[in-house]
Amino acid sequence: MEPKRIREGYLVKKMEFCSSCPGWSAMAQSRLTATSAPETVLLTCLCGRHFSNVCYVLATAVNAVCILSHLIFTTMGSRYFVTFILQGSMFNTWKPMWVVLLEDGIEFYKKKSDNSPKGMIPLKGSTLTSPCQDFGKRMFVFKITTTKQQDHFFQAAFLEERDAWVRDIKKAIKCIEGGQKFARKSTRRSIRLPETIDLGALYLSMKDTEKGIKELNLEKDKKIFNHCFTGSCVIDWLVSNQSVRNRQEGLMIASSLLNEGYLQPAGDMSKSAVDGTAENPFLDNPDAFYYFPDSGFFCEENSSDDDVILKEEFRGVIIKQGCLLKQGHRRKNWKVRKFILREDPAYLHYYDPAGAEDPLGAIHLRGCVVTSVESNSNGRKSEEENLFEIITADEVHYFLQAASPKERTEWIKAIQVASRTGK
Repeated sequence: MEPKRIREGYLVKKMEFCSSCPGWSAMAQSRLTATSAPETVLLTCLCGRHFSNVCYVLATAVNAVCILSHLIFTTMGSRYFVTFILQGSMFNTWKPMWVVLLEDGIEFYKKKSDNSPKGMIPLKGSTLTSPCQDFGKRMFVFKITTTKQQDHFFQAAFLEERDAWVRDIKKAIKCIEGGQKFARKSTRRSIRLPETIDLGALYLSMKDTEKGIKELNLEKDKKIFNHCFTGSCVIDWLVSNQSVRNRQEGLMIASSLLNEGYLQPAGDMSKSAVDGTAENPFLDNPDAFYYFPDSGFFCEENSSDDDVILKEEFRGVIIKQGCLLKQGHRRKNWKVRKFILREDPAYLHYYDPAGAEDPLGAIHLRGCVVTSVESNSNGRKSEEENLFEIITADEVHYFLQAASPKERTEWIKAIQVASRTGK
C-alpha cells in the first residue's frame, strides 16, 4: 500500500553538489555528485599495467582544484586499483521541484510528470525550522534537519503557502513520533458536530457571490489582507442565515469549518488561536481574519507615502499567485515560473521561482481570451495535462500548465474576472 499523499506542489529547493576536476570521466563526476558526504569523495580507478602514468595524470588533475588526502592501493589478480579520497569545493543552486509530502517523508521530483523522485527526506526524528533566516534575500524559506544532521531548504512562493506546508510537515512528524496515522482533525468527535450539518454544502453557501460572506481588503499592523473577512463576520452570517441558533453554536460550526480546511487563518491573532490549546480554535473577533483556501488571498505590506510610485502595471491588487509551467516562445520548452495575477489594471507577471525580484515578463490581460486546451495544433489530444491558453488582444499566445484540473479551473476563472475589470 502506497503512503498517503498529504500535500504536493512546486517549491524551490536548495540543491548542493561538489566541484569536479578537469580530465575526469563522466563516471568519476557522477560519483562526486552522488556521494552521501559531498565534502569527501571516493574515486576508484582501474590502472592496468600503466599504473604510474595513470596515477600521475589523476594526481595532476586532483591537485588542480582538490586536496588529495589519501591513496589506497588494492590488487585483484593482475589488475591494479587505486582509490583517491578527495576533498572538493561545494556549490549550491536553487531549483524548482515538484514536492510531495507523504506520511513518512518528503519526495521531490524534477517535474510533476516524473515517475522517480530525485530524492527522499525521511521525517522520522527530523526537526523543522520556520521561518529560516539563513538566506537574507530569500523570503518564505523553511528548513528540515534530518537525524543525520543533513539540512534541506525549501522556499515557498508566498507566506500562506509556506505556513500551510510547515503546518502539515509538523503534524506529520508529530504523528510519526506518536505512532499515529496522519489525519485532519475529526470535528464530529471533538466538537460533537450534529449529523444534520453538511460542512461542504455550508461552505458553498458561504462562498456564494450574492448571498455569501463578502470578501474584503482589510488592514492591520501596516499590512493589507486581500480577499478575507473577520471572525465576527462569519458568526454574523451563520446566525442571520439561520444555520445556527446562537453565536455559541456558530462558534462551534466555524471551528469545525476551520479544522476541516474550509477556512484558513490570516494574521497573527487567528493563527495563534489555531496553533494554541484553546477550546475553540476559531475566534468570534473583528480583529481575527480568515479566508477561503481557493480565494486568491494574499497579504502585502502597506506602502507609505514616501515609497516610489510603482509602474502602472504593478498598481493592481494581487488576486492570485502560484507556480505554473510555461512554454517558451522560441524553444518551446517548459519551465516552472511563479505567476502573480493583478486586477485593475489586469496583468499576469511571471518570475524566476528561484527568487528574482524583477519579473521575466508580463501578460496584459485586458480583452484577452483564456481557455482550457485539450488538443494540440494537429487536432490530436495533448500529451500534457491541465493545459490552458491565454490569447492577448495583440494575438500573442501563451501556453500554461497547472498541477491539477481544479487548479487550472481556478486560474482560468481568476484570469477571466481580471480581464474584464479596469484597464
